[in-house]
Amino acid sequence: MAAPSGAIRFNTDSRKLEVYTGGPVGYGTLPNGQWMQVDSFTPDIATGGTRGVWGGGEVLGAVDVIQYVNVDTTGNSVDFGNLTSNQSEKTSCASRTRGIFFTSSPGGNQNGIEYITIASTGDAIDFGDMVQPYSQRAGCASSTRGLVGSGLLAPSTQNNHIDYITIASTGNAVNFGNLINRNNGGTALSSHTRGIFYDAYAGPAGALVNTIEYVTISSTGNASDFGDSITATRYSGSAANAVRGLRAGGNTIPASVNPIEYIEIASLGNSIDFGDLAAATGGMNNGAASPTRGVFAGGYTPSKTNTISYVQIATTGNAIDFGDILAGNQYLTGLSNGHGGL
Repeated sequence: MAAPSGAIRFNTDSRKLEVYTGGPVGYGTLPNGQWMQVDSFTPDIATGGTRGVWGGGEVLGAVDVIQYVNVDTTGNSVDFGNLTSNQSEKTSCASRTRGIFFTSSPGGNQNGIEYITIASTGDAIDFGDMVQPYSQRAGCASSTRGLVGSGLLAPSTQNNHIDYITIASTGNAVNFGNLINRNNGGTALSSHTRGIFYDAYAGPAGALVNTIEYVTISSTGNASDFGDSITATRYSGSAANAVRGLRAGGNTIPASVNPIEYIEIASLGNSIDFGDLAAATGGMNNGAASPTRGVFAGGYTPSKTNTISYVQIATTGNAIDFGDILAGNQYLTGLSNGHGGL
């Protein structure tokens, strides 16, 4: 029997208070209703709004730049600090307080993990190491745990491993389980409970796949099939609130594309058309999100771009200009302290 609308429960897996929203009420609510987390924290208190942070990438070569915006406004990015080294093709995730970067040297292999405190500014600090030194991975997080999966061990060894860390601590990553496909160049997003991985460049023949996989973040184990994306791409951007996940742009070999697709994270199924970026854009990894906005930065169109654009997650439609990052930059990675996993 379904719970009545407005019922309250304590979720022993996530250790969060939840309220039942009877369906259908729009904004991603399922026909039979959905349990939603009751959250008394707001990033407005800590930072004056949700912060979107991007790190690394390639300008003339790989860079160590970290930069940020206030997701709830519009405007150009501001310098935050520096990574521990020049890095490209990396990935990231975040809690309310910490941003995590899974490092990768330019076009090569590195297994470092580093972190920043999102509400401040400053340089990244060593966190520990990944289980294995892969680049082009995909990252997502809940409020306590960060996951990183897939990847490439240069020159051609692809990976389906998922590692995890406890974000509030420091130390080396631990094995979580495996994805269905060995692949690299994918992207990931999350709700409070689920981590979603979009597969990308899979197999020695260089085939792109459109598989979407998911895991339960609070547990460990192998991923399960979620559905399929409309377009098979690599190097896409992603963003999510607690209900809906977006994937934007990417590269289909050889062309970049501009579609934005979305899924309802609590269900299973194929992605649905959302709208378009202003230009076909590849060379991204992760975006930034608040509970209402998804923000995408940089990439190549086909030259390196400094464009930041945004969408309203609850609606559908084309992206709108937000401002500019510090320089044209491809293969940078983004995170925020207001995304759907928190």
